[in-house]
Amino acid sequence: MAEDSKILLSPPHISGRERELVGEVFDSNFIAPAGPMIDRFEEAFCATTGHKAAVALSSGTGAMDIALRLLGVERGDDVWVADLTFIGGVSPIKFHGANPVFLDVSPDTWTLDPTLLAYELEKANKVGKLPKVVIPVDLYGQSCDLDRIVSVCDQYEIPVVVDSAEAMGTRYKDRHAGKGAKFAIYSFNGNKIITTAGGGMLASDDKEMIARAKYLSQQARQPVPHYQHTETGYNYRMPSLCAAVGVGQLEVLDERVRRRREIFAKYATSFNSISSISMMPEASYGASNRWLSVITLDPEKTQVTPAEVCSFADTQNVECRPVWKPMSQQPVFKTERFTSTGVSTSLFSAGVCLPSGSAMRDQQIERVVLAIAGSLKRF
Repeated sequence: MAEDSKILLSPPHISGRERELVGEVFDSNFIAPAGPMIDRFEEAFCATTGHKAAVALSSGTGAMDIALRLLGVERGDDVWVADLTFIGGVSPIKFHGANPVFLDVSPDTWTLDPTLLAYELEKANKVGKLPKVVIPVDLYGQSCDLDRIVSVCDQYEIPVVVDSAEAMGTRYKDRHAGKGAKFAIYSFNGNKIITTAGGGMLASDDKEMIARAKYLSQQARQPVPHYQHTETGYNYRMPSLCAAVGVGQLEVLDERVRRRREIFAKYATSFNSISSISMMPEASYGASNRWLSVITLDPEKTQVTPAEVCSFADTQNVECRPVWKPMSQQPVFKTERFTSTGVSTSLFSAGVCLPSGSAMRDQQIERVVLAIAGSLKRF
């Protein structure tokens, strides 16, 4: 790779074993969404995360869609979700005709604020308008405070589906991120810390629910010789070829997390002398996989905007992006309710995601640092 080639935000990082495992799938001729490699991936995933059951699907969005179906979300229901997130975990709410209600995040973790959640649930209970489901988000590899969120929701018998799409390898207290909710969804999109090229996982400790999820993901076909359906399902099952890539990627997950945390630490050291830059905080209750290294710009110390940083970095062949635009600010959700404390809006106006791929070399990290520092001098 040329030293001046484009440094991408989070490209796939292949270990080498994936080709061998894909070859096994070809040799077995089970290349469709069926076969032993999918079982192997699901079992390896459960061994890694501690979940009792999981079903491999075509995307994290598909996993969220099925989770909401299993929990009986219907037209007119409210589903509460963290405002600072990617749309893939929110769109399924609309698939079911339900109403997303956005809640702001904590400044200390950038994830759903448990104190705000408790306050809003108490108010909603008084007027008989509780949500059907609550969806916290593990943002950029940072786990939400899941135990507090589940405890608050349990008071009203509200299930929690945690969006752990970005959190493979993240630790929450003494366990893997996502474990402890009714369902957890994960993504293996090409930009995630491990990938299956595309794909996702729905996980739970409820084996019966996961068995039903698997049934729904295969067009809800009845177990009879002919094609018979008593309800509609989905075509969401993961292909065996993708599962083979996933098995290989799981084998190197710890290495990928270790390297991403090293990259974050190198950025933190490099930017320590620039007072206008702060690094994304890490919650005291866990260890982030640092899927993306994210900085914020102090508006009292610099007038440079995230857009200007990203624009200048692009001229240096460095890909940077603003943090997720809050869902409450997306035109498609302009009529939905939002409870704001100003945090997600502030983070969007100040945050920049830096290249964080686990295959990055130290020289590339230095190029990124120079590009960011140069942008602050340029404008």
